[in-house]
Amino acid sequence: MPTVAFHTLGCKVNHYETEAIWQLFKDTGYERVDFESMSDVYVINTCTVTNTGDKKSRQVIRRAIRKNPNAVICVTGCYAQTSPAEIMAIPGVDIVVGTQDRVKMLEYIEQYKEERQPINGVGNIMKNRVYEELDVPAFTDRTRASLKIQEGCNNFCTFCIIPWARGLMRSRDPEEVIRQAQQLVDSGYKEIVLTGIHTGGYGEDMKDYNLAMLLRDLEAQVKGLKRIRISSIEASQITDEVIEVINQSNMVVRHLHIPLQSGSNTVLKRMRRKYTMEFFAERLDRLKEALPGLAVTSDVIVGFPGETEEEFMETYNFIKEHKFSELHVFPYSKRTGTPAARMEDQIDEEVKNDRVHRLISLSDQLAKEYASQFEGEVLEVIPEEEYKDEANSGLYVGYSDNYLKVVFPATEEMVGQIVKVKINKAGYPYNEGQFVRVLDEIANCEETAV
Repeated sequence: MPTVAFHTLGCKVNHYETEAIWQLFKDTGYERVDFESMSDVYVINTCTVTNTGDKKSRQVIRRAIRKNPNAVICVTGCYAQTSPAEIMAIPGVDIVVGTQDRVKMLEYIEQYKEERQPINGVGNIMKNRVYEELDVPAFTDRTRASLKIQEGCNNFCTFCIIPWARGLMRSRDPEEVIRQAQQLVDSGYKEIVLTGIHTGGYGEDMKDYNLAMLLRDLEAQVKGLKRIRISSIEASQITDEVIEVINQSNMVVRHLHIPLQSGSNTVLKRMRRKYTMEFFAERLDRLKEALPGLAVTSDVIVGFPGETEEEFMETYNFIKEHKFSELHVFPYSKRTGTPAARMEDQIDEEVKNDRVHRLISLSDQLAKEYASQFEGEVLEVIPEEEYKDEANSGLYVGYSDNYLKVVFPATEEMVGQIVKVKINKAGYPYNEGQFVRVLDEIANCEETAV
């Protein structure tokens, strides 16, 4: 039986696509082995969001070549899409496929075995207008399933290379989304995370369909689904209709990830973001009205070219005032090929690091404040894995619907189920909880009572 090993760099979408590529190999009779072991084929799914992403991708490619010089080395993903020639120039790389035509990878492997000539399968992504169907009936990780609903982005923010790596916005056929969601629920998943490159833009390229309608249809048509989480949504995509659906829904969780990037209008303009802080604030207020206790997490870039101390403080104060529940903070890093990398007024590294630390300590403080509201409350948690501590005391860790990380006593059978947990001690990054009961047992009792 031929073997294949995978290494994935970068975002959730890449991880989703690696699972999809694995399905293709599995159907052809391959066995999956660990990336550190000897394998006949190595697939490296690359990232290009920063220059460091490129560098890490090259390191991993070289590691695979050293591991087994006779293996077939396939490189795919965003870095492969933007810089195929750079990758082909690495001695030992055999096949390069970008962010489309992944289904051809197995054909290319057979072709390579016969001809022993490197294959560059990267085409012009900007011409692509069709969503490439890649099926993932189940995941190696058995608790939360991602479901990719769209590809590409039309925003062209000045710091970002992704439209060039992923192409323009294309949405997945809603029937396919619902079919795959049902497949995932049938495989035992209770929660589905809707994901994409620009997830909230779903339906923008369709005539009479949008994200709000998809959320409604998933809730109405997928039998056995308990939770829907949106991996990320732009403020500009939170329409009144989306808020209304979230308000009425029993499945959309009390957690949204809304990228802020900056809390200063002048910086947002230089970033070419599509909203103002006034608009963002108004959407947040509306959402928190619709979903009391909502957790809003966000991404922030500090030290964007030209960012003054005043502009940074606008961001800091906006975050503090609107009580985000957790932040991912990134120092701005130049991405070759983007307008921001060519801007004057690049910020000194020390200043960037200082601002990163200030925002991270604010994030820690806000995360603790957010969690403390739920001390003494009973939340629904899906245990994901054993909590690794010295004592191995039968503790498991999982996420509540509002994205609190909870550690509590549980058993292996509960992994992937929804359980009721009382929060005894709120904290960050972990909250301590006490198991109350399994949700399905409650449902069964209620049914019997009827």
